[in-house]
Amino acid sequence: MSSLSRELVFLILQFLDEEKFKETVHKLEQESGFFFNMKYFEDEVHSGNWDEVEKYLSGFTKVDDNRYSMKIFFEIRKQKYLEALDKHDRSKAVEILVKDLKVFATFNEELFKEITQLLTLENFRENEQLSKYGDTKSARAIMLVELKKLIEANPLFRDKLQFPHLKNSRLRTLINQSLNWQHQLCKNPRPNPDIKTLFVDHTCGQPNGARAPSPANNPLLGSLPKAGGFPPLGAHGPFQPTPAPVPTPLWMSNPSTVTHPAVSGGPIGLGAPSIPAALKHPRTPPTNPSVDYPSGDSEHVAKRGRPMGISDEVNLPVNVLPVTFPGHGHSQAFNAPDDLPKTLVRNLTQGSSPMSMDFHPVQQTLLLVGTNVGDIGLWEVGSKEKLVSRNFKVWDLGACSLPLQAALAKDPGVSVNRIIWSPDGSLFGVAYSRHIVQIYSYHGGDDVRQHLEIDAHAGGVNDLAFSHPNKQLCVITCGDDKTIKVWDATNGTKQYTFEGHEAPVYSVCPHYKENIQFIFSTALDGKIKAWLYDNLGSRVDYDAPGRWCTTMAYSADGTRLFSCGTSKDGDSYIVEWNESEGAVKRTYQGFRKRSLGVVQFDTTKNRFLAAGDDFSIKFWDMDNVQLLTILDAEGGLPGLPASPRIRFNKDGTLLAVSANENSIKILANSDGLRLLRTFDNLSYDASRASESVTKPAINSISAAAAAAAATSAGLADRGASVVAIAGMNGDARNMGDVKPRLAEETNDKSKIWKLTEINETSQCRSLRLQENLRITKISRLIYTNSGNAILALASNAIHFLWKWQRNDRNSSGKATATVAPQLWQPTSGILMTNDVADTNPEEAVPCFALSKNDSYVMSASGGKISLFNMMTFKTMTTFMPPPPAATFLAFHPQDNNIIAIGMDDSTIQIYNVRVDEVEYS
Repeated sequence: MSSLSRELVFLILQFLDEEKFKETVHKLEQESGFFFNMKYFEDEVHSGNWDEVEKYLSGFTKVDDNRYSMKIFFEIRKQKYLEALDKHDRSKAVEILVKDLKVFATFNEELFKEITQLLTLENFRENEQLSKYGDTKSARAIMLVELKKLIEANPLFRDKLQFPHLKNSRLRTLINQSLNWQHQLCKNPRPNPDIKTLFVDHTCGQPNGARAPSPANNPLLGSLPKAGGFPPLGAHGPFQPTPAPVPTPLWMSNPSTVTHPAVSGGPIGLGAPSIPAALKHPRTPPTNPSVDYPSGDSEHVAKRGRPMGISDEVNLPVNVLPVTFPGHGHSQAFNAPDDLPKTLVRNLTQGSSPMSMDFHPVQQTLLLVGTNVGDIGLWEVGSKEKLVSRNFKVWDLGACSLPLQAALAKDPGVSVNRIIWSPDGSLFGVAYSRHIVQIYSYHGGDDVRQHLEIDAHAGGVNDLAFSHPNKQLCVITCGDDKTIKVWDATNGTKQYTFEGHEAPVYSVCPHYKENIQFIFSTALDGKIKAWLYDNLGSRVDYDAPGRWCTTMAYSADGTRLFSCGTSKDGDSYIVEWNESEGAVKRTYQGFRKRSLGVVQFDTTKNRFLAAGDDFSIKFWDMDNVQLLTILDAEGGLPGLPASPRIRFNKDGTLLAVSANENSIKILANSDGLRLLRTFDNLSYDASRASESVTKPAINSISAAAAAAAATSAGLADRGASVVAIAGMNGDARNMGDVKPRLAEETNDKSKIWKLTEINETSQCRSLRLQENLRITKISRLIYTNSGNAILALASNAIHFLWKWQRNDRNSSGKATATVAPQLWQPTSGILMTNDVADTNPEEAVPCFALSKNDSYVMSASGGKISLFNMMTFKTMTTFMPPPPAATFLAFHPQDNNIIAIGMDDSTIQIYNVRVDEVEYS
């Protein structure tokens, strides 16, 4: 099949999906073998539709194609077999064994025998290798992880796992273009042609009212009939050029040349986005050869002169093929416009969790980062080089207020709440969670110098921005003391203090309109106020949706105002405001019902909004409340926290996204890719920066441009997670159990923490865990990873497991002090008891470790190391008799069979349970 015919199949797939022909689209995927729809495959596996799973796979590979394919089919059939056994459907299991699994006996006879022996067991979990098999749902999920790895590694699936990146309704657009072109060829073109069929070429009727022939009973072309299709490509080549250009009809409006961006790899996108401008008015790019779809009259049409070099295409104000809003039917991610940065190009490791980021306004590959431990970093994204790294340090402690000195002496921990460049990039400011604002000057490269240190607020400084009232560069701050303050950026003198908020001020957004300079501010009680640079108080008092953590930002051209907020219950909102009325103009949809943190947002290109929510980046067109597209793990962006922080560069070509494991992911569009390739040529004028530092007032750009830059940079990009999310390294395991709640463990600056002394027992809640045996001492204690049980090792070498049950008083089934857990044992009544040999367990150094999935515990009390099954309490194996005795144990995070063992002779051994031998010592 030719490449054009192959591309036509992709266009038909997109069309079928948009029209919600769900079964047909997957049938064509399978029969063509061009695109393997991983999401559809996952859904069928989760649903246990094994016949459809194998049928779909058969369009891409067969059992004996290669070792990857063989493993894929084996895992599927093995799972089907185990599910039949689990349901005690022996006849079905035998049928699967004979029809489906027998084929693998020729490759591994021993394995087939072992599988056959499972029929003899009352519960196949009695087989040691299957002892950790859980329920059907979890087993399918575990298998699916393995299947995805095998499919991605299988060469037969190469280039078939991503759908080509197409604009919405691309086939309709091409047909529109063809009809427009046909209309240009009409001898007597009508200003408002009524096109009713695709079965013949369009021609306008004669002046006497004659019409072009059309099939009988042809419906209006609002949507295509299900029957019919296009003949194969290849009968005709591109249109041939003619020397005389066709004159532009008078009824064309605003002709212009719009070229289609280059096609790049990406998932098919079928959400409900607004129609991009290029699709609302489809235009034929100059010198772009068109494809002639042969029809009944194609030969006749081909004999006519084919115009080339048309600068714009006729835009028919008629009922041509409407470009519809795609639905949510397809199982891939939504279709993202080409000018959104969605290609992962860099992965930067910061060293601590990013809290705030900002790109340099001029040298747009420079990225500032502030972290949860007060560190700041400056990255050259193009070279992935960390140019500057600074740890938090008070420059002049003696000049600080006594409350700040006392607070730092008691607890030196500090987090960055905001880091931001000045509009010309000669300065940058850092707002910390303790009183302090520090302003640095930047001189190019890695030359960063201390400029100003301001003891700005009592408590945390929650936000910082630069502005230009009276053409003078100022720093605006807000804080826990419920005030907004304005400082001279040259010498740090305080110019204004705005009071009137009744709660800590969360963010500031300076702006100007019609030569009026003002500041919007938001507080933690949900109030929005506006201030002029005078002492006459707030001019407005609005309530923000969510009434908690809210940030505000203008579009880059300063004409549209947006806010993003999250309520204490986790409900998030992005809205556009009608400034003249102080009312919400539109509310954007698509957030998780209860967000797992304070949602961050940003704007770009006067067109797009973006927010970090639900382990993904979500995009909206400013003119459409429906979600435009999502970038998440399935869309090629894995490893995001629940509410990632995001930041566009000034031109919107790069997007920085905070990720797990203290990293930052950089996404780029096509212009961003070119920018990164040529960043070495984009040198920053250090001499200009130096002059700007000595006199920070901005002279090199107009006040309007400066204000626009300040506005773009004035968006607060923080909001630490307000739920317990397993640690600062971004380990998101057990996220399915996470419920939105206040985060005791996070550094969320929006929480106003007060130290509380606990002096009375009435201030605490305690429980005594019941046990049936007399225990002299608990030697080791640990919560299970799922958070619903406590495992203890007593000095007599016996383990105890207490579990919290799900009930009316504890609906989550998690650990709590309000309900007592129950001591749990299997029905067999056996205990997990360590080997003690000839040692006295009271004198031994006890140790144990729990596997990540809570299935196994490895333990020692001075004797051999024991490995126990947590579901049955059975001893799986014992190994390594003393001396030396084990004193510390750890499972490998990815492989429960690999164990690290610390010994009492100061050695460390790496033991492989599977082969029963020490691999390293």
